[in-house]
Amino acid sequence: MSVRFTTRARSGAVALVVAAGLALGVAGCGGGDGDGKPENTASTSQERGSEPSAQENEATETLAELRGADGLLLQVTSAERDDGGFVTVNGTLKNESDKSLNLPAQLSGNETEVIRNGRSLGGATLVDSKGKKRYYVLRDTDGRPLTTTGITGIKSGESVPVFMQFPAPPTDTVEVSLQLPMFASGTIQISG
Repeated sequence: MSVRFTTRARSGAVALVVAAGLALGVAGCGGGDGDGKPENTASTSQERGSEPSAQENEATETLAELRGADGLLLQVTSAERDDGGFVTVNGTLKNESDKSLNLPAQLSGNETEVIRNGRSLGGATLVDSKGKKRYYVLRDTDGRPLTTTGITGIKSGESVPVFMQFPAPPTDTVEVSLQLPMFASGTIQISG
């Protein structure tokens, strides 16, 4: 059964990577202010982590808010079921404190293979109370978590778009609990 998830996750992940690549290619063709520089320079990409997917920028309503330590807040804006057999959760990680914060290492989880790939939200899980199952963040064939990676800190008042992908619960499961280490859990509705 896990091989089946891996195959589906890989094909879904490949489709996501291709779609993201096309979106970035289209975005790179326009914009700018005539000086040859793109409008959105990634000057803080090391601090902010991986670039947001196209799906991360679509959602506007908040499904749940998960509060963490020291003024961190995760606002979940969407949880969509895809045909590839996975659920993509999108949101925004905010620093509501009056100081810059380093993100806790616990957010990456405790699996050696995930930790080896750097900081991430790999410790996140979806809990299906109805089906009595816990779903962990998917990994690619190299063990990298299919979630936002590389975020080490967030400045006071800043927000960073984030995503996490999980195996999809059965189609009749619509409500799940999102859990992230060092944060309160929150109930979210899966659409699609």
